[in-house]
Amino acid sequence: MRDSFSTLFYIRGSRLDKNGMSLIYLRVTVNGKRSEMSLQRKARPEKWDPKKGRVRGTVPSTLELNRFLDGTVSRVYQIQGEFISDGIPYTSDMVLNAFQGKGNGQKTLLSIYGDHNEELSELVGREFSSGAYQRHLRTAKHLQAFIKKEYGYSDIGVKKVDLKFINRFEHFLKTTLKDCGQNTVTKYVTNLKKIMRICYANGWISKDPFYHWKAKWKKVDREILNERELKAIMEKVLPSKRLDQVRDIFVFCCFTGLSYIDVQKLSGNHIVLAMDGKKWIKIKRTKTDTKSSVPLLQVAEQILDKYSVCNGTDNTGRLLPVVSNVKLNLYLKEIARLCNIEKRLTFHLSRHTFATTVTLANGVPIESVSKMLGHQSLKTTQIYAKVLDKKLMEDMELVRAKFKIGG
Repeated sequence: MRDSFSTLFYIRGSRLDKNGMSLIYLRVTVNGKRSEMSLQRKARPEKWDPKKGRVRGTVPSTLELNRFLDGTVSRVYQIQGEFISDGIPYTSDMVLNAFQGKGNGQKTLLSIYGDHNEELSELVGREFSSGAYQRHLRTAKHLQAFIKKEYGYSDIGVKKVDLKFINRFEHFLKTTLKDCGQNTVTKYVTNLKKIMRICYANGWISKDPFYHWKAKWKKVDREILNERELKAIMEKVLPSKRLDQVRDIFVFCCFTGLSYIDVQKLSGNHIVLAMDGKKWIKIKRTKTDTKSSVPLLQVAEQILDKYSVCNGTDNTGRLLPVVSNVKLNLYLKEIARLCNIEKRLTFHLSRHTFATTVTLANGVPIESVSKMLGHQSLKTTQIYAKVLDKKLMEDMELVRAKFKIGG
């Protein structure tokens, strides 16, 4: 026997807010049993058409609200269809629970992603960086826009995420985010992959939709500063205190290899005396939770001494006045311009420079560089060795030009 199924939108005209608006409710009826919920949208009673369950009028806000109600009906009937196709007996409560992504209903993608991000936010600074959290928020936002554009829904059941969905999402990112490179697109899709692996592990889906999907990474030449450019930045007399401080933080990381998040949290507890009687930085990397051990070279120690008079004035005990990453990169552009450096100067370039110009180019074994950078795998460090080969070839071209016969 086929279940009887119906939906209805209605308002309670006797319950008005201070602006004379009434909440819109959704009622789902299955085999004569009703379940209701507020849609958290409002309408004026005099504009409400109870027969059609829509708002009268053609102003943009009214049209948008009616489109939302149309989408809600489509989503509810989609949920009913999923129960039927999966052979699951359903009730009106189960349909509304599925619509809200909770209870005994079908699990929905964005509700699961929202729970993941909420848990992630509680671990920022301990197990995850703020950057990782923000990237997952952006992925969820892009998924929401994709689902709305592709399916016309505000959310979608996780069982509907298949290889076609994944490939369409990847295409959506490439065509919608104009300044988004291949590696950024792949990162967003691998973030979705993590969520689907959670669904698979919890038994919410019967198979991994990413089984036949392969990540496409584009090889990128890592930019570095050569010795001449690094010295130009170190020796330049800058016109303002803010630029001077940013230059100091940048140079400090060129000689320590610390990432932004790690230099930001650097405190006196991270400076230790080693067996050789010299100061070392020993810090656990926020990104990978691995230990990084770096000898405090003279250049870096002088920068710490320069700011020692103000250490701890913000009650954090941090050793350097690190501003936001956005401001750092903005001010570094000014510094590059003042130093006549045409390369795109970003703060993370300091870490690349430490790995190549400061260490590998001066004979430091790659295994030691890997330990100082806190890499989990030597393969990660070997990327810098390839960059170094390119740099050495460029340097030798200068030598060839200098000693060219008949030039």
